[in-house]
Formats: sequence, C-alpha cells, structure tokens
Amino acid sequence: MSELIEGQKAPNFSAKDQNGNTISLSDFAGKNIILYFYPKDDTPGCTAEACSFRDNYESLLSQGFVVLGVSIDDEKSHLKFINKHNLPFSLIADTEKEIVEAYGVWVEKNMYGKKYMGIARKTFIIDKNGLILKIIDKVDTKNSSAQVLELVK
Repeated sequence: MSELIEGQKAPNFSAKDQNGNTISLSDFAGKNIILYFYPKDDTPGCTAEACSFRDNYESLLSQGFVVLGVSIDDEKSHLKFINKHNLPFSLIADTEKEIVEAYGVWVEKNMYGKKYMGIARKTFIIDKNGLILKIIDKVDTKNSSAQVLELVK
C-alpha cells in the first residue's frame, strides 16, 4: 500500500474496542477524529501519550474531536490500560493488523541491531468529511495533545 498523505480519504475500518464493541471509522462521520497509533499498552512512551490525551480530553472534546487509540494489543489489555490510567476514550484492538497496515504504520523497526516488525507511532487528524487533515510523524509523547491542538488552530 502506498503511503497515506494529507488530503486523502482516511481508510475505513471496523474492529473491536476495549469492551468488545465494534467501532468503525464511519461511525464518526461528521466529527473530527484524532486517530493515534501506538506500539504497546502500558509502556512508558505509550502511557505518556495516552495520558496527554486524557489530561486534555475536555479541551479536545470542546473543539469537536473524538480520540481513538489503536495498537495490536487485545481487548483485555486495552481495558486494563484504560482502567489503570483512567483513559476516557476508546482503544481499538487491531489484533489482525488490518488497520495498522491500511494506515502504513506496520513497519520494520531496528533496536540494538535487531530488526522486527512493529507499529510506528503516528497520529492522523481526520476531518468531518473523512479526509486526512494532518499527519504527525514525530509524536512528542508527553505533549501529544498539544501537538494536535497546535496544528488545528
């Protein structure tokens, strides 16, 4: 799949959230969406990123945003992560890796010389019409919500 670009239609998807409910991107038609991809529940960077969205959630809501996180962790892991950190938004369990592949974030990574496949941390801001408004490639985990708010001023 070719890399997604700003202005392009965001790929639709359907997958389970932490409660086993099926969520589709199309469920949020007419709303602005922050769709953020992160490597793993309850790791330091991913926790900082989720907590940044949590801490600024009311501000994001007031500006018309829906926040959705996606990783390949399962529903049970997501529910534990949400409960531990009081996250007020849904996390999508992409255990089949369909969403991460559609969004081009399932990539080869390299740590200490060892190559492996994993999720590239990336945030997509999707407008009310389902178009990709902005793509954040270099996510500042501790200030992820501020990064989004800065881009949509």
